[in-house]
Amino acid sequence: MSQSKKKVVVTTKKKLSPTKSKSEFIAGITNSNEPLIYGKRQYMIVLAGVGLIFLGMLLMLGGNMPNEQVWDDNIIYSFRITVLAPVLILAGLAIQFYAIFKK
Repeated sequence: MSQSKKKVVVTTKKKLSPTKSKSEFIAGITNSNEPLIYGKRQYMIVLAGVGLIFLGMLLMLGGNMPNEQVWDDNIIYSFRITVLAPVLILAGLAIQFYAIFKK
């Protein structure tokens, strides 16, 4: 009871074109003549915001006690760590928000 299977050949009259590689496709996208979404000024504002956030993070570092046996509130709860650094971080985030939505 063996059944022989016939080969089915499908032909089309449509002209086939060779496929493009992935790198050719990506190169076609990147070489377009469309202008960038943001200009140089917006990127400079974004960098300023990133700089403020980074500076705030650096100012927030610290709080090590010089002597493990002595607790000093002035080191951990200093103005620089509790007020100045968070204000700089929030200002940097506000500048980022402004740079993204500025037309």
